[in-house]
Parts: sequence; structure tokens; C-alpha cells
Amino acid sequence: MFSALMNVMRAKNMLPRISDTERQALEAGTVWIDGQLFSGNPDFKGMMAESYNQLSDEEQAFLDGPAEELCQMIDTYEVARTRRAPDDAVEFIKKQGFMGMIIPREYGGKGFSTLAVSSIMAKVNSYSSTVGTFVVIPNSLGAAELLKHYGTDAQKDHYLPRLASGEYVPCFGLTEPTAGSDAASIKAEGEVFKDDAGEVKIRLNFRKRYITLAPVANLISLAFQMHDPDNLLGKGEYPGITVVMLHKGTHGLHNGDHHMPVGEGFYNGPIIGENVVCSPDQIIGGAEYAGQGWRMLMEQLAGGRAISLPAGAIGGIKSTAAVTGAYSMVRHQFGIPIGLMEGVQDKVAGIAAMAYMFEGARVYSCSAIDGGEQPPVISALLKSSSTEMVQRLLTDGMDVFSGAGVMQGPNNILASGYHGAPVGITVEGANIMTRTLIIFGQGATRCHPYALPLVKAIEDGDATAFRQRLLGWLGHTASNWGRTKVRGLTRGFSAGSPVSGPTATYYRRLAWASSRFALLTDLAMYFIGGKLKAKGNLTGRFADALTWQVLALSALRRFEAEGRKDEDLPVVQYACEHALARIQEAFEGIHANFDAPVVGWWLRKPAAFFLRINPLSQGPSDKLIAPTAAAIQALNDQYRRITNGVARASESAPGAGRLLKAFRLHQEAQPIMAKIQKAQKQRKLSRGLAYEIIAEARETGVITETEGRQLQQANDAAMAAIEVDVFTADEYFGSTALPSHGEAEHRPAANA
Repeated sequence: MFSALMNVMRAKNMLPRISDTERQALEAGTVWIDGQLFSGNPDFKGMMAESYNQLSDEEQAFLDGPAEELCQMIDTYEVARTRRAPDDAVEFIKKQGFMGMIIPREYGGKGFSTLAVSSIMAKVNSYSSTVGTFVVIPNSLGAAELLKHYGTDAQKDHYLPRLASGEYVPCFGLTEPTAGSDAASIKAEGEVFKDDAGEVKIRLNFRKRYITLAPVANLISLAFQMHDPDNLLGKGEYPGITVVMLHKGTHGLHNGDHHMPVGEGFYNGPIIGENVVCSPDQIIGGAEYAGQGWRMLMEQLAGGRAISLPAGAIGGIKSTAAVTGAYSMVRHQFGIPIGLMEGVQDKVAGIAAMAYMFEGARVYSCSAIDGGEQPPVISALLKSSSTEMVQRLLTDGMDVFSGAGVMQGPNNILASGYHGAPVGITVEGANIMTRTLIIFGQGATRCHPYALPLVKAIEDGDATAFRQRLLGWLGHTASNWGRTKVRGLTRGFSAGSPVSGPTATYYRRLAWASSRFALLTDLAMYFIGGKLKAKGNLTGRFADALTWQVLALSALRRFEAEGRKDEDLPVVQYACEHALARIQEAFEGIHANFDAPVVGWWLRKPAAFFLRINPLSQGPSDKLIAPTAAAIQALNDQYRRITNGVARASESAPGAGRLLKAFRLHQEAQPIMAKIQKAQKQRKLSRGLAYEIIAEARETGVITETEGRQLQQANDAAMAAIEVDVFTADEYFGSTALPSHGEAEHRPAANA
């Protein structure tokens, strides 16, 4: 019976077929906490025991020292205007070892942890992406990363020290006009032949595009399809994707031209090769690794997607929190800081909560990678969600800044990040593809406890293994059906919680969400099966449900790791309520669009009705908004903790520098303002803003002369912080889009 059923499932394509390239991607890396969520019965106690690391003393010193110093060297407005990384900044990067952070110490590198590399990238890249690419690219997927794992001893000895010192500036040639997210379909070809001297060579022809650092790189790692018609390398006629290292100046190789990315701009351009000849010794790993390029890439991307792009995005989220919270308290309207108005508070609270949550996810996932995990699904969802979130929060921040957010110039703090946000969304796996194909498509097969073993049993024709896997899967489904019903009726109380107190409810509701997620996953694989690949809208909703479960758990893990600080509780509650509401939204979308006979009707009608009347969450309550927003509206330990790792502009600098100066002075003047407000309530002083009645307050003895000057300084700084840049007609219509900030800074500017 089971043999016949196995043959039917194979014939009817009831489970997704897996190509060789898909199998290599599926088998790359490890299953981490995502496997717990697919099980439907996650072990939250074990999850909370997972590592949540801190930087070593050496790493922290580098982050606070050279990384901060690098940022202070950069005039971000000038970099954006000229689209050039300053020569002194690039030399500083090389001299201080930024390019060798992932390279082992024995080869001259720093040998830093994943968490440290991510933290440094977060600081530098969120401050200036133009300069940041000189840190990100050498320490992400590319020559050093691949050589470290697959290079021959001779390759390591030659290349790694030179990469660490910056003598070699690397780039990685993967994307082509017809191969973007579908990187396995690259057309670049390398044909193996013997030259006139009888030596085996490879003749390459290719056209790559969107290659970061390509215009300035002198070492190119290139992915191509190998063709060996005479089997000279002993790997067959078509070994597969291979990665080779090419040096700038090689005959037929052309790089140096630029694309023009949106936003601040960074060095990015095409690489073209016509009859470029190289030796098999230039293959990363040597000739033995011919055809192994796709496996190498998948293995390194399994964890790599969780590092570079999430670092930049989450650094951007924290930077947005730092300046938006400050501006909301410095800017006054209707006699009060705008940050105390509920509409503005709502935006600020969302920024604060997401900064807390996503930083938790960054540290949690990087700690796992440092512990030996390489979780491709977690990496993909973190890359996708963080780059989407920073774009949304930059828009929210600009809403708070209002006119000051949309008037360009050296004093605009958020516009550059806003303009450049689409870059992170489109690169290293476009988010549309990542959400609709990778997160759930890979997760449902790889992280599910029975799916991949069952597919393998069918492919192998192993009836015994098939019977065991199928019965196990059916039992798994039945268990999750029961859990879903019981946990739904009890709102998760039947699942228990590894902690007590106010956050216990979130573990219970996440357990309930996990069991429903696992049940819906099984139903989708049973009744939609191989067609799931084409159901991108449906799989995207499954991806959303998984993503927000992981993010909520990350916020909870951070809360535990940092000692369950009372002041952070509203922020955690806001973050978890928001995440649960997004999971609820995803479930409702799955129920409404489950296209299968009978089961689809049941999910769309009766099951959807009960889902709506008993939701996981309806989102954060209004009561949480003010205390969550307050987390980044005062210059205190909580503000510093939530914005930790953000580069701090000098107070003499335009934009963020002068804003944070005003924020500091405003904070220091609070006791003086309190004296005036108390006197006003006692009718000893006239009504009005504190700075409007400074003279009266001095004359009546409410404040001292020194306090009056301090209050005036705070007000002057606040007025400077809310001003925007003004340009002459020649500057505005001139040959450059924007003048140097010095030209605009010294003229009177209109109030924001």
C-alpha cells in the first residue's frame, strides 16, 4: 500500500520537485530556532538559553575607537555630493585593518567574531554607505570569506595577508543582466582548453553588473559556468558553477565604469570580460573545486545574509531612533514638544520598539552564527525584514521631522538614508523573491521535521523510509491540530511559559501561533503541494508569519539577556503586540486565500471566523505608546542602550551634530524649566514658554542669572537645530545639485 501511495505522490507531483541547485541550497547551513517554530511545539526555555553574546574588550575598543574615528573623518554631505569616498578615509580603513576583520590572525587579519563584524558594519555603513562599502564588501561574501573556507594553502598564504592589509581591494562578480535573484542561471562561461604550450587554461567571456566596488577593485572573484569539452579537469563536460580570482589588468578584463546607485551613492559598476584567459590554479580551492561554486556560495550565504545587509539596515533603524526621538523633544509647537502629541508619539514609539526588536534579532542571530550555526532561513528573513523596516521607519522619521525632513542640504539628517533604502531591498536576493520563494519555500522543506526526509524517501524509492516518514508526518499534523484547538481556546495558557511576569503572555501566544503555523504549513504541503512554488502571495504570508515569530522571540531574548529592565517593559510589550498583530494578519491572509477544495472552504469560512473573533493581538494599545516613545525622548541610559553602536556626530557638525547638541542642552535645562513651570502654576510668572519669560523669571528670583543663560543657550541651540538650508539661485540652479555645506550654513535659514 505504501509503495503504491509513494508512486502516486511521485506521479502527481504532490510534493515539490527539487533540482540539484535547489538541493544544494536546501542542504546548506543548519536549522536553528526556525525548526522549533515549524515543529508547532517550540522549546522556549531552550531558545532563551541560546547565546546572546557581547563584544570582547578588544572588539568593543575597536568599535569605540577606530570605527568611531572613521565616522568622524567623514563629511557625509560632501560624500553624498561628490559620490566619492575620501582618500584619507580609505587609507585609514586599510591601515586600521577594517578590510581584514573576518581574516584569521595568522594571516594578518583581526579574526573578529561575527557579532563584532556586524556591529562595526552597522556603525560605519549606516553613517556613510559610500565609505561603508570598503568595510562591508571585503568582509562579506567574496574572496576572503571563500578563501578562508575553501582556498588552497598557497592561495591563503598569498591572498589573505594582502586582503587584510588592503593591498587587494576585492569585489565579487555574480549578478548578470539575465541572472539576478536566480543566480544559478548565470550565463558567464569559462571554456577549458590547452594553450599552445600544452598547458590547461580557462577562456572566460562574461558581462556582470551591479558589482559593488567593481570600479576600484583590483581583485575580482568571478562566478561562471564551466564548460570542459575534453574533460581536461576530470570533472565532466559541464562541471557547473565555478569561482575564479582575476586580477585587474588581465588582458580582456574591463572594470572601472560606474553605475549610479540611488541615495548617497557608492562604487558600483559592471565587469566585462572578453576572452580572458586564466589558469585552473586561480579557481578558489584549485582545480579540485571546479564546479563547486554554487555549493560554496550557498554554504556561505546560509549565515552571511544575516550579517552585512541587516547590519546596515539595523544601524539605520537605530540612527533613525536616535535623531527622531531627539527632534521630537527639541521641536515645539502649540507650546509643547511635538513628541508629547499623540500622533507624533505614535510614530516615535514605533521607531523605538522596532529599534529594540531588530537589534535583539541582530545580536541573537550573530551569536548563533558565532556558536556554529549557519541558518539560511533566519538569515533570509532577517535580511528581508530589516531592509524593509528601515525604509518604513525612515519615512516615519521624516514625518516627525516634517519640513526639516524634506528640505535637502547638509542639515537634512534622514534624506540620504531614505533615498538609498531601496538598495538594501534589492541586493543579495531581492526581497520580493526572498519573501515569496526563499523564506517559506526553503523553510517548509528544510526546517519541517518530515518534509525533506519524505521527499528523499520518494526520490530514493525507499518504501520503508517513506512509510515511517509519512506516518510520522501525519502524527505531527494531528498533534498540531489538537494543540491549535486547545491553545486557541486557552489563548496559549495550555502551553505554559518559561518565565513569569508580564512577558509570560507572549510566550504563550507565540506557542499558540507556532502550532497554527505548523498546522497551516502541513495543510499547504498536503493540499497545494508542488504548486506552492507558484503561489508567491500565499508563501509570502507564511514567510511573514515566520518572520514576526522570530522577531518577537528576539525581543524577548534581549529582554532576558539584559536583565528584564523595568523601563524596557513597555518597549518589549509594544514590539511583541506589533509582531503578534502582523502574525494574525498573515494568518488571516492565508485563510482567505487557501486555494484547495473543501479544506480551503473550511479555512476561509468557519476557521477564519474563529480566527477573527479570537485574535493573537490587535496591535499595541494606546496606553503603550507614550512610555514606549519616552524610551528615546530623554538622554538617559535607556536612550543610550537602544541607540547603542550609532556613530555620534560632533556637536559642531551640521545636521545630527547640532540636533544632538540641542537635545543635550534641552535635557540639562529641564530642572530650570520645571522651576518656571512651578512658578507659573503658583501664578508668580506669566503664561508662556519658559524661554519667552526668561527675563521675568530672573527678575522675580525664580531662576538665577546663570540658569537664565543656560536656558537661553538651550533655546538658541533648539532654534538652530530646527532650521533648514537656504540656497542662492546660482547654487540651486548651478552645475552641482547642492553646494558645499559651508556656503549654506552661514546664511540665515528658514525655520522648519
